[in-house]
Amino acid sequence: MKKAPIILGIIGVVISVVALCFAVRGSVKHAHKVAAEPGEAVTAVAGDVVYISIDSLIIQYDMYSDLRSEFEAKAQSVQDDLNKKGRKLESDGKAFENQYTKGLLTRSAAEKQQESLLKRQQELQTLAAQKQQELQEEEAVMMNRVMDAIITYLEAYNAEHNFTAIVSKANVLVLGNPGLDITQEIVEGLNAEYIKNRNNKE
Repeated sequence: MKKAPIILGIIGVVISVVALCFAVRGSVKHAHKVAAEPGEAVTAVAGDVVYISIDSLIIQYDMYSDLRSEFEAKAQSVQDDLNKKGRKLESDGKAFENQYTKGLLTRSAAEKQQESLLKRQQELQTLAAQKQQELQEEEAVMMNRVMDAIITYLEAYNAEHNFTAIVSKANVLVLGNPGLDITQEIVEGLNAEYIKNRNNKE
């Protein structure tokens, strides 16, 4: 009788990289270079095309930090549970191998234990794949919530400032004057709004 292989599946959590290109009035395919004389201060005004650093914006967003912490804690809990089940299965497999090698099991008992170990191994692999899919879906939903909050805020922000477009620095901007970078202003506004809403719920 062949010895049963014991395999432990490990979940890997993939961090999504999200990019945003948001245009309020029509679509923007190219961002024009903005030139300024050395030392000249530029402030974005109505009608300008302004830009944001979306990755920097997300990283500094308190909502993202809170949701990310919750997600990582859950992912770690799932991995710990799978590791625990895997170690138990491996231990039982070694015990079975030891008993079988010493001739302490009848053929019938050995076959039943081997079948049980194989079944548990398959169930663990299925569970690991299921949990991985669930975590990937939860992470996608998390990012959708963050991006929806950002876009909603940008819509309200632009209704007040009337920029021609707000574009993502990472996607289309080749060169832009720092005075047209509104990333930090958006970060501060987003976090103020998020903290206010969070405190109201508590």
